[in-house]
Amino acid sequence: MGAKLPAFTIADPELNDIDSSIFAGKTVVLNIFPSVDTDVCSMSVRKFNAIAQDLDNTVIVCVSEDLPFAQGRFCGAEGIKNVVVGSAFRSSFGKDFGVTMVDGPLKGLLSRSVVVANAAGVVTYIQQVPDVHDEPDYEAARKAVEALN
Repeated sequence: MGAKLPAFTIADPELNDIDSSIFAGKTVVLNIFPSVDTDVCSMSVRKFNAIAQDLDNTVIVCVSEDLPFAQGRFCGAEGIKNVVVGSAFRSSFGKDFGVTMVDGPLKGLLSRSVVVANAAGVVTYIQQVPDVHDEPDYEAARKAVEALN
């Protein structure tokens, strides 16, 4: 914490690049997870989508290694509209944030993590969930954002 949020580029469901610079001046919440095709990961996107509607000057970015097509399919079916969803499948996001799993059956996917950065881009909250089967602490993330706004 206290470090600058690394710049990143992810792909949106239409394969367009999303550059992190478009979030300048806003509080940024990164909901990082292995795959939207698992129960816990899809639940995190749904819950952060609900949380996002109550937060001012804040963008929640949901990032996984899923192909953008899978992310788009999920968001369309679930009515996900309050968060930005992006794929790290063609970027160094996992390496840059230190969240790429290095062993086990999900090796190569992103570990479940939440990062909050203030409007100046300084990281103020980090949670890397110890067990990939557990959900992140939504309330702690919300409080971290509310403390900034």
